[in-house]
Amino acid sequence: MAVNTRFATGVHALLLLAAEPDVLQTSEDVAGKLNTNPVVIRRVFSLLQQAELVESQKGPHGGSRLARPAKEITLSDIHRALDAGGLFHTVSFPGTQQARVTAALDQIFTSVSKTVTKELEQVTLSQLLKKISKKPSK
Repeated sequence: MAVNTRFATGVHALLLLAAEPDVLQTSEDVAGKLNTNPVVIRRVFSLLQQAELVESQKGPHGGSRLARPAKEITLSDIHRALDAGGLFHTVSFPGTQQARVTAALDQIFTSVSKTVTKELEQVTLSQLLKKISKKPSK
């Protein structure tokens, strides 16, 4: 099974943009800071731009920045932009018993997804940036 890392990558990338809100950062800049390929960042930024979380300018002095203040972007906004699929997927197996299992799992997965979404709605990019910027206590 493949693990989708777009959400985590997107959060990391947006935190870099939030740390310097007035600076246009290229996908190469962000990729270098995250030790990943610029193509990965361009794909993530493309989805974030479609969701109006990032704005980008092309050209030799281009780059990307947040489309609105970090305090107005929740982790739920980012998750919705990058992982539209849902947290869990069920498999349909033939048979009545398996159908009941699938239905029960669907109910559980729906409940868990609502809980996760509610938690993500309560955290803004700005809050997360402040949290990670604090120096650890001795």
